[in-house]
Amino acid sequence: MMQTERLLLREFTIDDAGFIHELMNSPLYIKNIGDRNIHSLGAAEAFLTDKLIRSYTVNGYGLYAVVLRETQEVIGMSGLVRRENLPSADIGFGFLPGFMGQGYAYESAQRVMAYAKNELQLSPILAITSLDNERSIRLLRKLGLHHQRVIDWEGEDIYLLSTQPF
Repeated sequence: MMQTERLLLREFTIDDAGFIHELMNSPLYIKNIGDRNIHSLGAAEAFLTDKLIRSYTVNGYGLYAVVLRETQEVIGMSGLVRRENLPSADIGFGFLPGFMGQGYAYESAQRVMAYAKNELQLSPILAITSLDNERSIRLLRKLGLHHQRVIDWEGEDIYLLSTQPF
């Protein structure tokens, strides 16, 4: 669906349940994004069906599987999420620990930002992140998002960033 020099971004399918299970149980994912209670392949399949795959139909976009072009291995997710309690779509990403620090998150998120702006004509693009997730904050700023304010998110203070003030 989208590509970069090193990556393909495609819609998730039910066949990605093993990847979702692995990603969402990695310690950094749980620390920075949260425990989504995906503790079995069945739970991963339900999450894929009810959340990720459903978003493509309901919103016209969603989170996409990030695949290494060279090996076809799924290494992460990057895309857009539409949340009821935010006024616009927000960008999100998560990668398996072995693929962090190699520029894949920036490369995929930069492509998602171009897709959101040029093809979906979404504006502004938002992002949320925990106050201590310095790597994500740096990446989001590099993508052109700016700190708007601290908000309460399910009882936790988090940063809200945006491509435009609102």
